[in-house]
Amino acid sequence: MKAVAAVKGKIMITDVDLGVLPEGHVRIQTEYSAISPGTEMTYIKRASEHQGLLGYSAVGVIEDIGDNVTGLQVGQRVACYGAPYVRHADWLTVPANLTAVVPDHVRPEDAAFAGLGAIAIHALRTADLRFGESAIIVGLGILGQMIAQVASAAGFQVAGLDLNASRVELLRQQGIRHVFVDQEQLEDKLRQLTGGHGADSVILCASGPGEALINSSLKWIRDKGKIVIVGDLSTEFSRGLMFGKEAEVLISRAGGPGRYDAQYELENRDYPIGFVRWTEGRNIGEYVRLLAENRIKVEPLISDIFPLEQAEEAYRNYEQPGSVMGTLLKYEK
Repeated sequence: MKAVAAVKGKIMITDVDLGVLPEGHVRIQTEYSAISPGTEMTYIKRASEHQGLLGYSAVGVIEDIGDNVTGLQVGQRVACYGAPYVRHADWLTVPANLTAVVPDHVRPEDAAFAGLGAIAIHALRTADLRFGESAIIVGLGILGQMIAQVASAAGFQVAGLDLNASRVELLRQQGIRHVFVDQEQLEDKLRQLTGGHGADSVILCASGPGEALINSSLKWIRDKGKIVIVGDLSTEFSRGLMFGKEAEVLISRAGGPGRYDAQYELENRDYPIGFVRWTEGRNIGEYVRLLAENRIKVEPLISDIFPLEQAEEAYRNYEQPGSVMGTLLKYEK
């Protein structure tokens, strides 16, 4: 099969053995895969002389089913998430736990972002918000945009912050009113937006040095509020500010419980729902449900679609920060 790889910071198309179809897995012919700019651009910069495959979010059609797979059929379109099973490749072999059936009326292009959708949903679950509570999302790249839309669909009070005016305007176009292009604007409105108490949570999707941003976030939250770090952000911050509010500073890891657990993923052993309500697989399903019910809109976030053969160009577009939102690779049958 053809797959996208990185070697010494360069993008290449490589041939990879498809391998056997293990028990509990399905074989998928890929239609689209979504680039995750934060994760993948960082990986490319660090890529060694050893070839590393890229990608973790895709959609395609099931062409074969392994033993002991239930609830899935050949010919169904499914969204799927999670490296090393999901890659930018024309064929995928994926544990059934990491898939969700996509209804016919949902665009496959939107479903291809299921990995980012699951990550967005898990970030909000980490914040542990209740109906009517508030979240400030900082960093409105594609992941921040998704988190803001999901939060709004869940009935949370949402505010957004990004220094890029086009990203701010894009979120406003999705019906989220309180979006700001600089920190002073946010702080001027914060008391009014939160009844003077401060936000229940701040979700940080930015990357880079984090001390100033986390310290500001500690000032924005209410007493015993939460800060959830989603982006690749360093974690220095003021103990005094944290202590003063008995705040929680949390890190949201990937798409939810089950990630990096070989028994859940590789061996396809689901967690009992009575013990783990929201696994990464169930979060994928919730993302697809939100699309199916038209509660979130992903199409406006898609900047470009490239054929697999032009993957290098697709990644090169991200070298200009803030100029591209979501990018898909398309696969011909």
